[in-house]
Amino acid sequence: MTGITATTRVQLVTTIGLCFLVALMEGLDLQAAGIAAQGMAAAFGLDKMQMGWVFSAGILGLLPGAFVGGWLADRIGRKKVLMASVALFGLFSLVTAVAWDYHSLVAARCLTGVGLGAALPNLIALTSEAAGPRLRGTAVSMMYCGVPLGAALAAVIGIIGFSGGWKVVFYVGGVVPLLIVPLLGRYLPESAQFQADQSGGERSEANGVWHGLFRNGAASATLLLWLSYFFTLMVVYILVNWLPSLLVAQGFDARQAGWVMLALQLGAAVGTLALGALMDRLPAWAMSLLIYLGILGSLTALGMAVTLPAMLAAGFVAGLFATGGQGVLYAFTPLFYPTRMRATGVGSAVAVGRLGAMSGPLIAGKMLALGTGTAGVMLASAPGIVLAAAAMFCLSRRGGSRQAD
Repeated sequence: MTGITATTRVQLVTTIGLCFLVALMEGLDLQAAGIAAQGMAAAFGLDKMQMGWVFSAGILGLLPGAFVGGWLADRIGRKKVLMASVALFGLFSLVTAVAWDYHSLVAARCLTGVGLGAALPNLIALTSEAAGPRLRGTAVSMMYCGVPLGAALAAVIGIIGFSGGWKVVFYVGGVVPLLIVPLLGRYLPESAQFQADQSGGERSEANGVWHGLFRNGAASATLLLWLSYFFTLMVVYILVNWLPSLLVAQGFDARQAGWVMLALQLGAAVGTLALGALMDRLPAWAMSLLIYLGILGSLTALGMAVTLPAMLAAGFVAGLFATGGQGVLYAFTPLFYPTRMRATGVGSAVAVGRLGAMSGPLIAGKMLALGTGTAGVMLASAPGIVLAAAAMFCLSRRGGSRQAD
């Protein structure tokens, strides 16, 4: 962090640290439904398609949450929207734990998703703007590694198997975010770039969202980002939501499945940091090839592995490239939008990615209902990864011509 003042350094460390805590809780809640799936299905008598809707309800909430959260942040500030988002997903995580029937469970997951979706664009915008262009990739990766670590924490809770059963992970995912909100209010600095733009009159036009996403040559970057987000998140959420159940169906017990999920999320944390560091050193096109070839290889390994050690290794590599690559996407996206549109641009890409994330568990549930098994689900994911790789490669060849302030 050479070349920045002591005050700026303190603000950057504080921003990364607090945003990391939020990302940790976001990761825990995103993984919670997958970890609790067996217990929820037994408690409410749900079949595979109904569980697919429980998974997808949370992701459905992420879609409007991401877009509206980004849009509001460009108007009233990143900090205010982030605090409201964290309070929202904490509250409805608690409601998930006390849901009384299938419909209340789906509604609670959907509203939890709204809060989670609104938080992420603000985490990315706050961190990237605090870091500046030179440190942006590293800073966003350091913050975002909280997501897989939070998911790993959820896996640990599942492995330990507290007496509270499947509800424990939702109690943790509800109480801790509500405790974080006052810390954000007291210590999190608002984005200096956002404040400068506001004081200078550089406000986003209320009716100019689509114009800002597609004007002045931005259309191709926006569309390529959307395509890459859609298919990358589709695969990530198939793994996050269905992998524990797929492993149980293959003959592994719930504890072994928990260990594989822990390996997946530890790989994701390592991948987020390692790939984020490589992003500052390798050309973007090389990063694209590395990430998506890694995803394809790990999906193949997951479909073929039959022993626990092989599945643990495959899970680690899948997390490294799939979630780690997702972190690189999040660090890459702010480069293509100016401050007054940054949270909106990131939020729109995240929202489109959530469409892929929502469709993934539903497609996997349908394929499993048809009897395709784990290998069939992994094989069906491959074409989407090829399309995401092509989109990211084309975008990276633009060379950051729209790198923002």
